[in-house]
Amino acid sequence: MTSHVLSDTGALTGRSLRHILRSPDTIITTAVTPIALMLLFVYVLGGAISTGSDESYIDYMLPGILLITIASGIAYTAYRLFLDMQGGIFERFQSMPIARSSVLWGHVLTSLAANIVSVAIVIGVALIMGFRTGASVGAWLAVAGILILFTLALTWLAVIAGLSAKTVDGASAFSYPLIFLPFISSAFVPTDSMPGPVAWFAEYQPVTSIVNTIRALFSQESVGTDIWVALAWLVGILVVAYVFAIAAYRRKVS
Repeated sequence: MTSHVLSDTGALTGRSLRHILRSPDTIITTAVTPIALMLLFVYVLGGAISTGSDESYIDYMLPGILLITIASGIAYTAYRLFLDMQGGIFERFQSMPIARSSVLWGHVLTSLAANIVSVAIVIGVALIMGFRTGASVGAWLAVAGILILFTLALTWLAVIAGLSAKTVDGASAFSYPLIFLPFISSAFVPTDSMPGPVAWFAEYQPVTSIVNTIRALFSQESVGTDIWVALAWLVGILVVAYVFAIAAYRRKVS
């Protein structure tokens, strides 16, 4: 049974990946906005922003930019899933001897692969702009693990949006608040520089602990309790989103 699910998931993931390879502009578009933000903040606004540390501003802001990259990318998952629903592909799959869960996992793994490429492009541009880190291989692997968890959590949210949306615009519009969330966190300025209520929200929303953890790993500093808070948020969101996504899928195909 397990091998059946894995083979079906692999086949459907390959189908989704072929769609992306035929239109690589989706990955390029996903990377353009974060790169533009890096250019804006580093070369236009960076000199006027005080972070209270000696590190360069590109080093400080990159963790937040990586999260924005992923938040931008998962909108395409909701979009592609919505088109499959409207095109009747799901009904065809239901008439075939394939595992039901493999249909969703194909989209999720495709999202993961596409976002890995987008993140790699953004990191490459950041290195050209002066980003430097002495992080060990272990620290890089920890950063990669956090970003993968973040991608999976947001992708399952995208699955819910893709299954529930009534229009194409509605399928992808849900990602806008997720893209905006890093701006009200420690991604670009310290939270203690914000007004009271905003600072409280910024300090305790999930993006701040994730950004602080990645920043500490890149700068070879102690992650403290931030990593546990970040993992709790990520795993919690992932589990809840997965449960609701599966429930929404079952309602659609029942």
